[in-house]
Amino acid sequence: MRKFVLAACLTISACSSGADAPAKSGTSIIVGDLKVTTVTDGLSEPWGMAFLPDGRLLVTERPGRLLIIDLNGQKSAPLSGVPPVFARGQGGLLDVALDPEFAANRYVYLSYSEPRDGISATAVGRGTLNAAADGLDAFTVFFQQQPAKPGDAHYGSRLAFARDGRLFITMGERQQFRDEAQNLVNDLGKVVRVERDGRIPADNPFVGKSGARPEIWSYGHRNVQGAAIHPQTGELWTDEHGPMGGDELNVDRAGRNYGWPVITYGREYSGEKITDITSKPGMEQPVHYWVPSIATSGLLFYTGNLFPEWRGNAFVGGMKTGSIARLELDGERVVHEERVLEGRLGGRARDLEQGPDGAIYLLVGDSGGRLLRVEPAN
Repeated sequence: MRKFVLAACLTISACSSGADAPAKSGTSIIVGDLKVTTVTDGLSEPWGMAFLPDGRLLVTERPGRLLIIDLNGQKSAPLSGVPPVFARGQGGLLDVALDPEFAANRYVYLSYSEPRDGISATAVGRGTLNAAADGLDAFTVFFQQQPAKPGDAHYGSRLAFARDGRLFITMGERQQFRDEAQNLVNDLGKVVRVERDGRIPADNPFVGKSGARPEIWSYGHRNVQGAAIHPQTGELWTDEHGPMGGDELNVDRAGRNYGWPVITYGREYSGEKITDITSKPGMEQPVHYWVPSIATSGLLFYTGNLFPEWRGNAFVGGMKTGSIARLELDGERVVHEERVLEGRLGGRARDLEQGPDGAIYLLVGDSGGRLLRVEPAN
């Protein structure tokens, strides 16, 4: 079995002139046994992506644009029919996902920060990708986080479809409202589960319970920015930002309390303690946590054939570290972590997806963002 060497280039001549990352469309670098290619550059704060059945990618740009990019690097004009967004701070157009029955209904789902009378909140809607693939028709908002709040941070906003077709939506606690993550009367710091049109599933954990919103699946979250369905168990896994340290990887289960801000492994950005408590009965422990923070982003379980040694591994984007955390798992236990391509991405790793070719695709950077492809060098 081949082992991928990641720490350095094999020879000086194998690397691209000492560059940290491939900067322009079509350029590549070799790092160990990996080839990293810029599929396209010039993106403006890319945030989320989803592969269309024909192998092209839908990509969101946080200022409010949705593009289609082919794997030769050609970008479409911005698609029409995208809703207005609150494009300030961390807000804007965020995740994108395809309906499980996209081939039949062509539904595209978007999450975004929705402007509401000068304040904002996370919202999710869907539209139909038209036949020309240049716009979303009849975009309809079916979920709105309650309540809207002032500020421009911690929207969460990843989308993940369960095997039964229901939709998980992750949401942050809007930063300065951290205590509300423990309050079941609102959607702040929660993961919710809804039907694909926004209806509430009858078996949600808080349906019919006084003082709790029925859409809530789990609570006690800070800012969940990665979500994926485990390929074997079908369970939702998420990753979320801690403050200074305390980023978490969790198995996200019905009705569970994930502790923020009562328990945490992180500190305030000032270095001051948030709490001395890292565990408490009735609150879940993370599968894995990071101190110091890597600023977690997209989450991927690798199932392809291009990297057989990595099959079954979890990959978590690190925005602060400009790397991917590769996690070897034994059930729900992380037995090894490796930082892949640290310092070689040239920016913040925002989202990652497995392509139909088995390669790993990354959205990297803010202004001057790029779509990268990672594959074996030979």
